[in-house]
Amino acid sequence: METGGVADTLLSGACVIFTLGMFSTGLSDLRHMWMTRRVDNIQFLPFLTTDVNNLSWLSYGTLKRDGTLIIVNAVGAVLQTSYILVYLHYCPRKRAVLLQTAALLGVLLLGFGYFWLLVPSIEARLQQLGLFCSVFTISMYLSPLTDLAKVIQTKSTQRLSFSLTIATLLTSASWTLYGFRLRDPCIMSLGFQVPNLPGIPTSFICLWLFWKYPQEQNRNCQLLQT
Repeated sequence: METGGVADTLLSGACVIFTLGMFSTGLSDLRHMWMTRRVDNIQFLPFLTTDVNNLSWLSYGTLKRDGTLIIVNAVGAVLQTSYILVYLHYCPRKRAVLLQTAALLGVLLLGFGYFWLLVPSIEARLQQLGLFCSVFTISMYLSPLTDLAKVIQTKSTQRLSFSLTIATLLTSASWTLYGFRLRDPCIMSLGFQVPNLPGIPTSFICLWLFWKYPQEQNRNCQLLQT
């Protein structure tokens, strides 16, 4: 096997491992919700944006017949849907969560209806669907920062996940390289941007917050609040 082929195989494997690892970080939140029957300090938006991102890229991977995209996003969609259902079950304020879910799923369904019914060309469908997926990828990587103001205000990173931050950094970096190796503009770039690239600075921002507000300080804040 040629050197390039080996490198592509290893990089594809790294994408699968890192991405599945990122999707699996929610299992700790799932266990917490199941054991405590509460959703305190657990972010819902990352579950939702990741699930919609998985479903969109699963469609793209199926259309392109890319096994790597199909495997990781099928598993990811199952996991994220499980997190969402458990969150909805234990969330005391379901209306806002249901509205967010309905809005994003509505956008997803409208997009799919447009691509599959009004875009007959496979090449044009791939290009437009890839750009559509890229928007959800960017929203997925940015969603953990929705509580940035609250983290700074409370000086506590309790709502952030350190394992998810590390997994996101590795995943976004590996997928960026994977898109570059394949020279796939839908995976690699959106105009002049890289859809997986926001995951890298987002992760570094979260790491800085963990350094700024260490776990010991978080515990002290909790004691003061109680």
